[in-house]
Amino acid sequence: MPFAYDDQNIFAKILRGEIPNDTVMETDHTLAFNDIRPQAPVHVLVIPKGPYVCHDHFAAEASDAELADFLRVTARIVAEAGISPGDGGAGYRTISNAGQDGVQEVPHYHLHILGGRPLGRMLPPA
Repeated sequence: MPFAYDDQNIFAKILRGEIPNDTVMETDHTLAFNDIRPQAPVHVLVIPKGPYVCHDHFAAEASDAELADFLRVTARIVAEAGISPGDGGAGYRTISNAGQDGVQEVPHYHLHILGGRPLGRMLPPA
């Protein structure tokens, strides 16, 4: 079954300028902005500007330029926030929820970048 993109989701409205955001970084293919309900001192959402529902949709159908730009923006945000272990930072977590079981709330692919404090385990040890 093909992915059905809802162009009335909140991120689509942000991309069209209908809803304001606190932009961290913007390129031709990617928009990154601070989360309105941050769960850590650094909590940035990174979204592609194209109509992609979730990670696997984006990974399968985005152009090479979109994919590269998204990854480069993510790297720049982590570096500029000072949380990259490669630059002496203490680390970060990226999260992307997909579908009902993944508890995806907005049907537009988005990556959460969280850092600036110890985040604890995502799941208890097995």
